[in-house]
Amino acid sequence: MFAQQLSVWLGSRKIHYAWIIAATTFLTMLVTSAALGLPGALLQPLHQEFGWTTESISSALALRFVLFGLLGPFAAIFMSRFGVRAVVVTALAMVASGLALATLATELWQLFVLWGVVLGVGSGLTALVLGAVVASRWFSARRGLVIGLLTASSATGQLVFLPFAAWLIEHAGWRMAVIPVFVACSVVGVLAWCFLRNHPQDVGLVSFGEPVPDVIAPPPAPAPMSLAMPFAILREAGRSRTFWVLFGTFFVCGLSTNGLVQTHFISLCGDYGMGPVPAASVLAMIGAFDLVGTILSGWLSDRYDNRKLLFWYYGLRGLSLFWLPHSDFTFYGLSLFAMFYGLDWIATVPPTVRLVGTTFGKERAGLVFGWIFAAHQLGAAVAAYGAGLSRTVLLSYTPALYAAGGACLLAAIAIIAIRPRAVTSAAGAVKSA
Repeated sequence: MFAQQLSVWLGSRKIHYAWIIAATTFLTMLVTSAALGLPGALLQPLHQEFGWTTESISSALALRFVLFGLLGPFAAIFMSRFGVRAVVVTALAMVASGLALATLATELWQLFVLWGVVLGVGSGLTALVLGAVVASRWFSARRGLVIGLLTASSATGQLVFLPFAAWLIEHAGWRMAVIPVFVACSVVGVLAWCFLRNHPQDVGLVSFGEPVPDVIAPPPAPAPMSLAMPFAILREAGRSRTFWVLFGTFFVCGLSTNGLVQTHFISLCGDYGMGPVPAASVLAMIGAFDLVGTILSGWLSDRYDNRKLLFWYYGLRGLSLFWLPHSDFTFYGLSLFAMFYGLDWIATVPPTVRLVGTTFGKERAGLVFGWIFAAHQLGAAVAAYGAGLSRTVLLSYTPALYAAGGACLLAAIAIIAIRPRAVTSAAGAVKSA
């Protein structure tokens, strides 16, 4: 009832309720991103208090990335079956409780359960699929802009929370650093319950940019989707070479971003004598540049060959990772890294989404991209564990940085293997299967 009244009040001021939905979704993805990024700032405090190795803690964080990615293909099914609001509120409750209960942990297995399983499942339910579902249901116009903004919310999450969290760790202990993200998840959960609705028809509207009919039809009935459907889509899409190129390159994308830099950057800077607050500030700078880069990438992907864009994104990212160990970790050196690396942190998303859509058709693009996004998080899990192993065994992150940089250069070469003709033929193969 509250949402209906708000929709009428906004409509009288020529504001579509879709923008309230977009804003609430932005906040949801922002706080879950902050929750995913926060444990990376806690590697050293946990090691100092409990004596757990970086490899052991990284294993729990790697499990979080695996579940975060693997739930992507199924999140849309849950939203169709149970409703967007129910799924989002449940996810935020899981993320908030997983963070809070971890402050009481005394054993490593408890960290695996809370930050590995609970946080991984909760954040997986609000991954990029949520943004895609909201944009497709609520926006007929400005859809690309909305997807770009929602994708960029992950960068904004680390921009808002990490520097303050690092300051709290330094002055009040790591447990206190959890409180702001916990409170944010709780508040956004209440907002989601109040404002989120499944379809525009639920508040007497049509999607933004769609002509208003004389009579607004009721919301469409949920499409019959079973938990086996994502596997059927995977089997069909797997017949296309384009799918496996995108799957492999997005694996590298996750390996060179979330799993490596987001998880280990503050610990890496600590090895060179930089405190957590300055290191978190550099991460925030990366997030700021990424916010610009992702939106710009969406604009470019509408105008230029997406394969060539991805070639440059992966290539430049690889070169920046090669250079990072030699930056001397000065303010000037890290600022240059933050600029070049940050501009294409997730700038790969819009071109990849467009290639998926043009190759496999918009009807199945969501589920196909769900599997490709799963590859992204599997890559993040490999890097989260592998970098921790490198730090524990070799006492250095440098081998992990070189390995990720080399993988990016290979991805840049591999993306050119997608032939323009493969777009039409692969789409036809999937539709006819």
